Amino acid sequence: MYTVIGKQLTRSYRVLWALEELGQPYELNPASPQSDDVVALNASGKVPVFKDGEEVITDSTAIITYLADKHGQLTAPAGTIARAKQDAMTNRLLDELDAVLWTGARHSFILPEDKRVPEVKDSLKWEFSRNLAQLETCMTGPFLMGEEFTIPDIICTHCLNWAYSAKFPIESEAMLAYSKRMRARPAFQAVAASIT
Repeated sequence: MYTVIGKQLTRSYRVLWALEELGQPYELNPASPQSDDVVALNASGKVPVFKDGEEVITDSTAIITYLADKHGQLTAPAGTIARAKQDAMTNRLLDELDAVLWTGARHSFILPEDKRVPEVKDSLKWEFSRNLAQLETCMTGPFLMGEEFTIPDIICTHCLNWAYSAKFPIESEAMLAYSKRMRARPAFQAVAASIT
C-alpha cells in the first residue's frame, strides 16, 4: 500500500490524481506543510511526501513519474523520442507555469512579511498569461501530448486550478475548455470528493 502525506489542496493533489488514474490503493495523511509528520520525512517541510513501503520520495513530479513508470501508464516508455518530448513538456510546465505560480504564492503568504514584494505579482500574471498562450499553440490533440492522457496533463491541470484560485488570468478559451475536460475525469473527481 502506498502512503501519501500532504493536504489535498497542495501539489499532493497531483499524486492522488495519478494514483486514482492508475487504480492503485493508497492511504492519505493530510498533513500540512512544515508539520511534524512532513518534516520527519522531508527536511524542507514541503509536501507531498510519498512512501512505497519504507522508501520515501519527495517532489510531486518525481513521484508521479515513478508511479507512471512502475505501472506502465500515463507515460511514454523511457528511452523513446516520445518520452523525451513528454519530459520536455513536463519541464516546460514546471518552469513556465508552476514556478511562476509558486513565486506568486511566496510573495503573497509564504515568505516572511518583510521579504515579500507584492508588486511582483503583476509581472508574474503577465508572464503566466504569455506562457499559457504559447502553450496553447503546442496542443496537438485533446491532451497536451496528443491523443493520450499523460503526466503533463496532471501538472498542467493542477497549475490551471491553482492559477484560478490565485486570481491569475486564464484568457485562452482553448485552455479553459481543456481544463474543464480534465477536471471531468473520474479520477480527478474522486480526489476532489475526498477533500474535507
